[in-house]
Amino acid sequence: MKRFRVIFGLLPCVVFGAESVCHGTTSDGRLENGVELPRSGPNFVTYSNVARIAGRTYVHSEVSEIIVAAYAELEKELPNKVYKYAETGFEEGGEFKPHKTHRNGLSVDFMTPVKSRQGASVHLPTYPWNKFGYSIEFDERGRFEDLMIDYDALAAHIVALDRAAKSRDHKIWRVIFDPELQAGLFNTRYGDYIQSNIALSKKRSWVRHDEHYHVDFVVPCEK
Repeated sequence: MKRFRVIFGLLPCVVFGAESVCHGTTSDGRLENGVELPRSGPNFVTYSNVARIAGRTYVHSEVSEIIVAAYAELEKELPNKVYKYAETGFEEGGEFKPHKTHRNGLSVDFMTPVKSRQGASVHLPTYPWNKFGYSIEFDERGRFEDLMIDYDALAAHIVALDRAAKSRDHKIWRVIFDPELQAGLFNTRYGDYIQSNIALSKKRSWVRHDEHYHVDFVVPCEK
């Protein structure tokens, strides 16, 4: 993959780095040549610059390409929607507390897209005092304070990720999102696609996935 570097104010030069290699599984694995996700783009941002500096936003190079491609498609399809990604993993994978997975570069958390009371697409607030968004709890109607889940933006993102993965001969293994809130996805124009193509969690996870949704990708790994 291409990596860009600026040297003494000169134009960026292109450095060709080794592709990532994943080992084992999402719950018992490691990663070689992990790639750090971009801090931001036209329609997306990281959940925390502090966590990013701490090295918590690395993924497999193929997963990085999928994520960036999906955001690019969403920028064209839904130009007024904004997105925020969250925890991914370390550059070399391995144990990633407090998560049980995220160990081989193929697991990614995304903060749930939300709308303001006026209907504008906004970012879920992610600060140290709310555990970078992970302590937020939505009610059964998908509401938190004056915010509500933007199911159209959420469903569109899942579909964009799936299509971007398939375009690179990969796929999504599963999406973990609170089963009690999933009906909102099926009521969007993307509902039929999601029901036919995406393996959604059937049972509530050990940690409620409402303020974020967890996506595991399938990319060939070594044992």
